[in-house]
Amino acid sequence: MSLALTRLLQLASPALPVGAFSYSQGLERAVEDGTVKDEASALRWIGDQLEWNLGRYEAPLLLRMLEAWAGGATDAALELDAEYLATRESAELRAETLQMGYSMQRLLHELGDFPRPLLDAIAVSPSPTFPYMWTCAAAAWQIPARDALAAWLWSWAENQTMAALKAVPLGQAAGQRLLQEIGRRLPAVVERALTLAAPDYSNFAPGFAIACCNHETQYTRLFRS
Repeated sequence: MSLALTRLLQLASPALPVGAFSYSQGLERAVEDGTVKDEASALRWIGDQLEWNLGRYEAPLLLRMLEAWAGGATDAALELDAEYLATRESAELRAETLQMGYSMQRLLHELGDFPRPLLDAIAVSPSPTFPYMWTCAAAAWQIPARDALAAWLWSWAENQTMAALKAVPLGQAAGQRLLQEIGRRLPAVVERALTLAAPDYSNFAPGFAIACCNHETQYTRLFRS
C-alpha cells in the first residue's frame, strides 16, 4: 500500500474536521418542498447534482487546481480559488466553502508535516475556499489527479446521502443503495472531468440554486445550507 493511498483516504474521510456534516447544500430545502421525499427522488437529486453540477464544473476546476499546485503555479491556483468562490450562488453556499476552507487551512498548519513555503503559499488567499485548500493537500501528498477527483466526489456523495438519511428520513440500507448507484456512475463522471475543456464547463442548475437560496429563510432546519 502506498502512502498516497492512505493520505487519500484521510482526505476523503468523514472524520476530516472541516464541518461537512453540517451542510446539505439545498437538499434539506428540497425535502421541505417535496422534491425529495423517498429513496428514488433522493437518488435523482444527488445523481443530477453529480452529473450536471459537480461533474461538469467543480471536478474539472479541481483538476486545474491540482495541476496548478503540482506545477508550483500559486497565482493560477489563486485565480481558480476566486473563480470558484464567485460561482457560489447563495450566502449559505459561500459561507460553507469559506468556513470549510478556513478549517482545512488550520488543520494543515496543525498537522505539522507541511513545508513552510507551502503554508506561506496558501496564506496568500484572503478567503480560501475548501477546494483550494483540499487540492493543495492532495497535491502536496502526491495523490494522482484521477484518484483525487474520485475521492472528492465520493466524499460529497457520502455527505449528501447522510443528509438525506436524516432529512427525508431514509433507512441505512437505502443509504447504501444510493451510494452503490452513485458509485457506479462516478468513474464516468471522473473520466469526463479529466478531458473537459474550459469552454464546456457548466454548473447551470437553477433548481439547486433556488433550493439553496430558499433554505436561508427556512423556519425549521437541521443543516446550515
